[in-house]
Amino acid sequence: MQNIAFYLMNSKGLFLLKSFIERFGVNAIGYVVCEQDKAIQYDGFHEIKQLEQNNNIPFYSRTQFDAEIENKFSALKFAIGWRWLIKNETNLIVFHDSLLPKYRGFAPLVNSLINKEFFLGGVTALFADCKYDRGDIIAQKSTDFSYPIIIEEAIKQIEPLYFELVDEIYTRVLAGEQLSRYKQDESQATYSLWLDHKDYFIDWAWSAEKIKQFIDAVGYPYDDAKARLNDRGINFKEVDVLDDIVVEHRKRHIGKVIFLKQGMPVIVCAKGLLVLKEITDVNDKMVQLNFRSRFN
Repeated sequence: MQNIAFYLMNSKGLFLLKSFIERFGVNAIGYVVCEQDKAIQYDGFHEIKQLEQNNNIPFYSRTQFDAEIENKFSALKFAIGWRWLIKNETNLIVFHDSLLPKYRGFAPLVNSLINKEFFLGGVTALFADCKYDRGDIIAQKSTDFSYPIIIEEAIKQIEPLYFELVDEIYTRVLAGEQLSRYKQDESQATYSLWLDHKDYFIDWAWSAEKIKQFIDAVGYPYDDAKARLNDRGINFKEVDVLDDIVVEHRKRHIGKVIFLKQGMPVIVCAKGLLVLKEITDVNDKMVQLNFRSRFN
């Protein structure tokens, strides 16, 4: 049986690894490289490491990995959720959170949910290329999203697609079959950029519906949507959209509390109203607002 090397991160990598071991056994794995993702609330690193230790699979963190091991490894390498350059691209297959060539780059699932994509949810397996996410496509698996949907649910919905692709590709390799490949249509390409702390802040020029989509898309395991209330940082956990009303001089009052609905503040948006069902401070404690509250 031909060994496979894995470069894994986050819950998708953990799901894939568990499924692969159940299907093909631990002897099919040459080594695993993993790294922590400190930008999110849950990254699965310790669970992946424990799974390797329990099964005596060679495990390396990214910073401890010896490139000589990679250079001597001649079989397939699979990268799932990986965010760094793998210098030796020989036999490297990358798995990407979108139906390429749409949403090349970083955080494709987050950005597709913000855009309320119904038919672009999926995973692409492609050969690695020196230009990121431009390699030839091997296969794709898709799923349709039903809104409203939070990022945690969307991740769980696409996790099985990763294993379906890995299973399909590895089974072909074991059978001695050549993997199919086809060029991407450059005219259809779009790009999704990386996110930092500033990108989690709500844009109050958006409609209430767009703000809800944003909040749902960057929640757990990501770092939650945020806004400033005077000098306080506020995390947005759960919101709902309400039917709009006429607000005089609306542009001047965006971000203000206009009503309290069963104790929950209702915020004026550029279009529509937003009821804040759960908001917390930086210490994850519930926050109460009054009529004089206004988000920056």
